[in-house]
Amino acid sequence: MMIDRPDGIASAAPSSNNAPASGGDAGLVPQFRMMTDALWMSPVRNRLLVLAGSIVVVVGATAYGQILLNNWNQPFYDALSKHDFPGFLHQLVIFALIASVLLTLNVAQRWLAETAKIKMREGLVQDLVNNWMRPGRAFRLAAAGAIGVNPDQRLHEDARHLTELSADLAIGLLQATIMLAMFISVLWAISAQFTFHIAGRDLTIPGYMVWAAIAYSGTASLLSYWVGRDLVNRNVEHYAREADLRYSLVRISDHIDGISLSGGEADEARHILADLAAVLTAMRSIVTGITRLTWVTAGSGWITIVAPILAAAPLYFAGRLTFGGLMLASGAFMQVQSSLRWFVDNFSTIADWRATLLRVAAFRRALLGGDAPVALESQIDFTTGPAGKITIENLQINCPAGTARLAEGSLSVSAGERALVIGDSGSGKTLLFRALAGLWLRGAGTIALPKGEEILYMPRMPYLPPGTLRGTLAYPLAPEHASEAACTDALNRFGLERLVPFLDAVGRWDRDLPEAERRSLAFARAMLRKPAWLVIDDVFNALDPTMLKRVADVFATELKTTGVIHIGAGDGFAKVPTKVAHLVKDLAKSSKDAKQS
Repeated sequence: MMIDRPDGIASAAPSSNNAPASGGDAGLVPQFRMMTDALWMSPVRNRLLVLAGSIVVVVGATAYGQILLNNWNQPFYDALSKHDFPGFLHQLVIFALIASVLLTLNVAQRWLAETAKIKMREGLVQDLVNNWMRPGRAFRLAAAGAIGVNPDQRLHEDARHLTELSADLAIGLLQATIMLAMFISVLWAISAQFTFHIAGRDLTIPGYMVWAAIAYSGTASLLSYWVGRDLVNRNVEHYAREADLRYSLVRISDHIDGISLSGGEADEARHILADLAAVLTAMRSIVTGITRLTWVTAGSGWITIVAPILAAAPLYFAGRLTFGGLMLASGAFMQVQSSLRWFVDNFSTIADWRATLLRVAAFRRALLGGDAPVALESQIDFTTGPAGKITIENLQINCPAGTARLAEGSLSVSAGERALVIGDSGSGKTLLFRALAGLWLRGAGTIALPKGEEILYMPRMPYLPPGTLRGTLAYPLAPEHASEAACTDALNRFGLERLVPFLDAVGRWDRDLPEAERRSLAFARAMLRKPAWLVIDDVFNALDPTMLKRVADVFATELKTTGVIHIGAGDGFAKVPTKVAHLVKDLAKSSKDAKQS
């Protein structure tokens, strides 16, 4: 379900936690289209087309060179069988020329293939990141169930692996197809009118060596599919468990202070080892599948050593071929069956590619809103209101434990006013904050936000991105938008004078600064931005009296025209508001929609 936010950005309603990760992407064609659409719409499309065309030309030239090299077999081995030393030397010179050209083509193909991998990854990841980072989309996806788990894994490792496998498999399939088209005519000509003499009767099989190659390779392909068909699911499970382990490691790294202070290292180690055990179980499952598949692929490989000679032997012993002709026919048979065996030789890689494609395609489909969301019993209506006013009417916020609402029924805040929404612990204050930001959709009523006016949302603990302190103050704008004089004034107004010398220093400010200074930095950011509106989630009660006085002074001067809505207990904000509303929770009005959230 899509709604139009007041800022004109389409927002997708969150999916149920029980929605399947693959959504509508169970088939190969929809999955493949998901990836090709991403590349087609990317800025690197034209470069990829040039690379693809170049690869086709190089592979075609290489296949022609292979034809020449295979034809070279007959005069070379005939010269050997006749003890023709001058002819032998002449054929060595020809071989050197053909081999040097093929070597150059091999190097060119490798460079083009590796460059294509880089460009494919650039295009795919750019598409995924641009869609993931649309306003509010990453937040809603995180609450959408399994598909929203470990997006970093899908954007990083899965996207890299998919593009590399796609390039290798595509070039390999192209090469096999061109080689098959070229060498099948050679093999057909060699065995075009060969007649078998069986029990006094003649049996003519036109191009029988072609049919022998098809039968041999087809049998091996069918066996490979039958034995290894479950490798796709095994690889999907493996990647999911690897993502869980990665998430656990990142989570511990991000919360190491709290873990250490609580003495929780042993408990976290147990969680990591449990995730590791799941990864190892999935890996052992893949090892079992690959081992079974190897019986077919390796066995077929051993038979391939003698299969070309066996197929060409009737022609040789019938006197239709010289020894050089036997080697020519053997080489052509080897090339044809090798092309036909492409599926066999690459089955485990194809299974890996299919598993990775499924994960990336399902993720992109979810980003584009393609997964059908659970039907909401009711939904908050976001509209665009007149400039200079935020209006909340008959708002109900559905949550798992009940329904939160304004006791007054409605609230209208004009530009420059300070409104306080008071709510007890557990009354849904944070959900109201998210609803005003357009991130929480479940409920009823109307929220009208002013058209074309900036609204700055301040959560309980501000997000401070890594980088320079100037960039942190300007966020999400570029650092150039924050002049040194303006930054210095803002830091001084909120008691952060000590940070002025570090404006252009790079750091992890979310870790380097204490909690109180992080909140002060958020207010300094608001002073720099001077937004038309400021919506705050229960921050004032965490501020000390000195900081409260600084905030009140800024609100009375630099931000006097800014409309402020503070959601939380009223102790720290009691002298500031011009309007007060009360958020209450009705546990009796738990809805079906709330149970699904």
